[in-house]
Amino acid sequence: MIMRYLSIGLLLFVAACKAYSSPVAGTDPADPAARVAPLRYQAALGTYVSQRPVAPGDWREQNRRVTPPSQQ
Repeated sequence: MIMRYLSIGLLLFVAACKAYSSPVAGTDPADPAARVAPLRYQAALGTYVSQRPVAPGDWREQNRRVTPPSQQ
């Protein structure tokens, strides 16, 4: 009885480890002749904005600036 369960477990393990070929959505990534999108330079600090501390402002004015316009 134990041998039967052991053999079934071994068969299930082997079936789970079976190598299968998954479909590729595009060209083969291992193909050195495959066409790729051109690279473009983008600076890492291109959109940097200084975040230095500033003096506190009037909170009412700050609220008015960020409040969405009323739809009347």
